[in-house]
Amino acid sequence: MVQFAPLDWVWMILFLLLMIGCGVLFYRLGKRSESDFFLAGRGLPWWLPAASVYATHTATDTPIWVTGVIYKYGLTGIWYTFFSAWCAISAFVSTRIFRRSLAYTQAEWQSLRFGGLGSELLRGWMAGWQVFMNMFILGWVGIAMGKVCHYAFGWPLWIGLVVFSSICAIYVLMAGYWGVVMADFQQGVIAFAAILITSIWGIVAAGGPHAIVTKLSLLGQSWRLNPFHFTGWFSGNFPIAWFITMMVIALVGGFGMGTSIDWYSEAQRIQSAKTVRDASYSIWWGTAFVIVRNSIWAAAILGFFVLFPNIKDPAQYELGWYRLGFDYLPVGMLGFFFASILAIHLSTVSTQLNLGAMYATRDLYHHYINPEASQKKLIWVGRFSTFLLLIGSFIFGLMMKEITKWLIFALWIMTAGVWLPNILQVIWWRFNAWGYLTAWIANLGLSWVVVWILPMFGVIPDLPDYLQFWALMVLTAFIYIPITYLTKPEKMDHLVKYYVMSRPIGFWGPVRREAEKQGLLEKVTHVK
Repeated sequence: MVQFAPLDWVWMILFLLLMIGCGVLFYRLGKRSESDFFLAGRGLPWWLPAASVYATHTATDTPIWVTGVIYKYGLTGIWYTFFSAWCAISAFVSTRIFRRSLAYTQAEWQSLRFGGLGSELLRGWMAGWQVFMNMFILGWVGIAMGKVCHYAFGWPLWIGLVVFSSICAIYVLMAGYWGVVMADFQQGVIAFAAILITSIWGIVAAGGPHAIVTKLSLLGQSWRLNPFHFTGWFSGNFPIAWFITMMVIALVGGFGMGTSIDWYSEAQRIQSAKTVRDASYSIWWGTAFVIVRNSIWAAAILGFFVLFPNIKDPAQYELGWYRLGFDYLPVGMLGFFFASILAIHLSTVSTQLNLGAMYATRDLYHHYINPEASQKKLIWVGRFSTFLLLIGSFIFGLMMKEITKWLIFALWIMTAGVWLPNILQVIWWRFNAWGYLTAWIANLGLSWVVVWILPMFGVIPDLPDYLQFWALMVLTAFIYIPITYLTKPEKMDHLVKYYVMSRPIGFWGPVRREAEKQGLLEKVTHVK
């Protein structure tokens, strides 16, 4: 049980006051318009959304997940986190295309890329999915906080789940995205400092780098130091086939939009940047900090392993990085450590609350229910949606036990069949709304069948996650590709308008020629 000294309480109280102060300070800006409440008026320099990208992806569950894969696989597990590298490609491809569209959300972008009834159904589907998914993300982030508080203070899980997310909701409800992004900058600085200090402290507690290497050798675990310690081409827990899968996802996936669930929070940062260049820089540098952070964590977890080797229960070793902080930091630093945990937690909670509310407000209420709503009413709908997302997250959080298992399923498997369609919608003019919508629905059904139902009845064995990914991608393609060809392409006038506005890359020859024929492409080539 962690015991706080007076200085520890001072750290925590000061941090909470600082975060709530963000809501008060930026309340006036957040209430001016829908654009301010959800995109900070589209006027941010690149370093603010970059800090927000980094802070958002440094969540309470993130060190739990990273600890889980590093403790189990050694440094080879770092490749589990490499999927974020897709942003490096995205920063110069899909980021630019999306920013030029000026769409608030991915769902709104669908109505610009596609047309007709299919586009309307797709926008509603994407918006509903994102409202659900943000509650789901908030649930696993919240229960991660519950686990940390249970370990540190012995609190029931529901207290850590409910209390701090509710505090976060105060400044999100007041200032919207202005409060989110300004708090993210502060939270990112605090979190990075704490990650660096705690990780170094844990490495020192394990005896330093040389002692860690020596102890791993004595334990017969030197293989953990090798990030390329694969178990064969297709055999074992970490085959080369899995590594190739991760590289394909990370590098090729950057050409698409929605490569994983992470794209959607990135999309909000892209549209909040003041220029296309600022948007690109924000995604590039935000991702760079994420990769550096993961590397620091990985080194610390090797230290945790030599201190506590061969823990079998994932629920126990997943808390390894938190244990380094709570068990080894001196009195007076514990409060700073816990304040940094709050920073890590609130940065992600605030993003998902505001992002989910944007889909509910912009794409469901404003587009389908009340297109004539005033700016004041839209902001109040955004606040009400934020509150509903918070309540829904508590329900989902109480359903989750093992963070890593749910995260892998949600990040990769549940969207595996949509990975290629996400790329096709950017690079291929013939891909239409019906193909994309079919891919989503088919993959959601097939993912449960392949991962849970068929193995449960012994029809197929439990497949490793990389085989699940490829199986779902192929099976879903057998459905959406025929549907794409059996349905009409989008109307040429609609595609030309989109092409002129967004200037996508890839296979757009017929659309480009039509734009040239109409004299529109010449106008675009001179726009700067």
